[in-house]
Amino acid sequence: MLELTMATVSGTEEGATAGMLMADSPSDPGAVLRVGRDRSVCRLATPEDWLFVSRVHLEFLCGPDGAWQVSWLRGSQDEPSSEVRLVIGQYTQSLVYGGTLPLAGSGEIIVYDRTGPRSVNVGFYHEA
Repeated sequence: MLELTMATVSGTEEGATAGMLMADSPSDPGAVLRVGRDRSVCRLATPEDWLFVSRVHLEFLCGPDGAWQVSWLRGSQDEPSSEVRLVIGQYTQSLVYGGTLPLAGSGEIIVYDRTGPRSVNVGFYHEA
């Protein structure tokens, strides 16, 4: 089971959890959870005017062995207007545009707006 929580944070709201959205999925091979602006395909949707987030920005995919991975999907622009980081405890790793990282345990994926003090914080908990 993969559980996701998402909060959109701007300016002085850092650390706020009001308006948090949640989604989960069993760890069945091929299961997918998406984060982005397009509510028709994303289980967790950001505000439509947050253009630093693609229509479908992050994709969480369960592999054949029940392990989850996260991918930052390439959008219509050659250069992204955001930065994505994986945080697990004290460990932080940048996710490259178009790249994929494996997920284990619990942590957070943070999408930072490069043009202003806004972020999308997606917490994850992978229950084996």
